[in-house]
Amino acid sequence: MEDADLDQIRKARLEQLKAQGGAKGSSGGGGSQEQAAQRHPAAEARKSALNQILEPEAADRLGRIRLVKEQRATDVENRLIMLAQSGQLRQKVTEEQLKELLNAMADNKEEEKIVVNRRKGWEDDDDDLLDL
Repeated sequence: MEDADLDQIRKARLEQLKAQGGAKGSSGGGGSQEQAAQRHPAAEARKSALNQILEPEAADRLGRIRLVKEQRATDVENRLIMLAQSGQLRQKVTEEQLKELLNAMADNKEEEKIVVNRRKGWEDDDDDLLDL
């Protein structure tokens, strides 16, 4: 019952925003407003999906992460949405499960480090120039 009410409110708000965007867009160059109107439904759908995937504590933690590292929070959200779409999530993600996912993703980041091997012998040529 509560989900149906939320969906109705979201649809009404979306229609209201579309009406406002249409009125502003017809009055002049509203290219950026049109882009914002196109992004808004996608952001709403993403937010709705995350509300269905995450428990409130986990959503709160993800919000705090977003304040510090927005890209990392976006990566985690993408991973969660992908897992939900593929049917690998059977229940809402708890805060502990979110921590485990964050740690797993952090371990993957460490493996992607680049190692630079410098060739020996280059410094010898430069040292000869300094002895002039």
